[in-house]
Amino acid sequence: MKLLENKTAIITGASRGIGRGIAQTLAKHGCSIAFTFNTNIEAATSLVNELNTIGVKAKAYKSNAADFDAANKLVEDVISDFNSLEILINNAGITKDNLLMRMGEEDFDEVVKVNLKSVFNMTKAVQRTFLKQRNGSLIHMSSVVGVKGNAGQANYAASKAGIIGFSKSIALELGSRNIRSNVIAPGFIETEMTARLPQDVVQGWRDGIPLKRGGKPEDVANTCVFLASELSSYVTGQVLHVDGGMLT
Repeated sequence: MKLLENKTAIITGASRGIGRGIAQTLAKHGCSIAFTFNTNIEAATSLVNELNTIGVKAKAYKSNAADFDAANKLVEDVISDFNSLEILINNAGITKDNLLMRMGEEDFDEVVKVNLKSVFNMTKAVQRTFLKQRNGSLIHMSSVVGVKGNAGQANYAASKAGIIGFSKSIALELGSRNIRSNVIAPGFIETEMTARLPQDVVQGWRDGIPLKRGGKPEDVANTCVFLASELSSYVTGQVLHVDGGMLT
C-alpha cells in the first residue's frame, strides 16, 4: 500500500518550484492533490495532467491564500470536489529583498501577508474539518532564513520565523485532537528560479554547504511525505531542516 493512499492534500503555490515537486511526489504515494496557483494557468494545467497520468485525482484552483475569505472558499470547494481532506501544506511564498534602509512599508507588509497571514488563513480554514475527523497533518514551509536571519531579508526572515512560532502554538492547541503541526525549513534548493543565477554564484553557495550540493525539490517533498503519513504519527511541533547541513 502506498503511504498516502486514500488521502487528499491541499498544497498552496504548487504550479512551479518546490510546490510542484511536492505535488508530484505526494501523488506517487497515492495522494489526491488539490493545489493553488496565482497566474500561470498553463503550468497549473500541465501539472494536473501529469498528476492524472500518475493515476491520482488532481485539480488546480486559482486562489489567493493571503485572502481570508478566499482561503475559506478554497477549503469548501476542495472538500466538495474530493470528499476528504487530511493534509494541508502551506507552501505559497514571495520575496521582496532589500536592506532595511531601502525597504518600503509595502515590501514588508506584502511579504508578511503572503508568507505568514496565508498560513493563518489556511490553517483556520481546515481546522473545523480536521477537528471533526480528529485527524490531520499541517505542514508549513519556513526557511533556514527564518531560523538564522539574513541581511537584506528582514521581511522574509520575519515572516518565516513567524511560521515557526505559529506552528508550535497550533501543535500545542490541537495535539489532543490528533492534529499534528510541523515546519520544514529548506536551505538552498535548486529550482528553475536558481537556474537563472550566474553559475559561479550557485557554485559558491554549493561549496558552503557540508554536503557540497544544492537540494532538489524532491528532498523537500520526501520530507513532506514523511510528515503527511503515519510514519510521523508521533511527531508534532517540530522544525525539520532540509539544508544539507547548512545550519548545524
